[in-house]
Amino acid sequence: MEKDMERLLEKAEVLIEALPYIQKFNRKIIVVKYGGSAMSNPELQKNVIKDVTLLKLVGFKPIIVHGGGKEISRWITKIGKEPQFVNGLRVTDEETMEVAEMVLGKVNKSLVSMVEELGVHAVGISGKDGGLLKCEKKYSDGKDIGFVGNVVDVNEKILFDLLEKDFLPIVSPIGSDDNFTSYNINADDAACAIAKAVKAEKLAFLTDVEGVYRDFEDKSTFISRLSADEAEDLIGSGVIGGGMLPKLTNCTSAIREGVSRVHILDGRIPHCLLLEIFTNQGIGTCFFADGELSQN
Repeated sequence: MEKDMERLLEKAEVLIEALPYIQKFNRKIIVVKYGGSAMSNPELQKNVIKDVTLLKLVGFKPIIVHGGGKEISRWITKIGKEPQFVNGLRVTDEETMEVAEMVLGKVNKSLVSMVEELGVHAVGISGKDGGLLKCEKKYSDGKDIGFVGNVVDVNEKILFDLLEKDFLPIVSPIGSDDNFTSYNINADDAACAIAKAVKAEKLAFLTDVEGVYRDFEDKSTFISRLSADEAEDLIGSGVIGGGMLPKLTNCTSAIREGVSRVHILDGRIPHCLLLEIFTNQGIGTCFFADGELSQN
């Protein structure tokens, strides 16, 4: 009986610790970029969707922007092509574009179903719908990599309308240009553009790493909090490389353009979103504006 009471008290303490964050972020927009291993592991996938649904039910206004790179690569291989990347961006010819749009549409509706099963109304939309994500052709170091888009405009009214009607928007990162040509958009870029446009309180990137390290080989160099200035100094120092570099650039850009907090979280950790947002310590790397305190 005593042990049962201790367990109940522990649960109560968790709720009390979460209370100030629930109050602080009530009715605030949070954009969640969902991708990586958390998408390919069914158990982790359920946990992420449960987390976002819980955020919705306690008063947040979440928007999910999802990727699907591993699934796209799987289907590209199935049709006898070899997936190709330049600086982390998928080389997207016409056939690859067709596969990407098909796969991302399938992933999108799967996520909608998972949210609906938990009792929250979700709407899945492509960046092409209503001109949500307007693009121009993106080049990688001057190299033509096909139908890869750079977001130049976001029709945020669509998202505001859905949030106002109490829907959870789930966005597939496909956009179009002024000629209505379809483009595959890097999901990090799409999430960053959307977070800026809606002036999100938080932007959370679910990744396959714990966060930012000064030296990835030395786990003692983990950085839990970074101001925008500090992040830019880190980028300029040349110690950050690989896929983390564009993520850091997106993080600082979002902070500079009005997003209050940006988080890089390890999506492989169950309930990473809740641990970062509702606990005093947090688990990932949090970016904040210069001159601000670094609390969640």
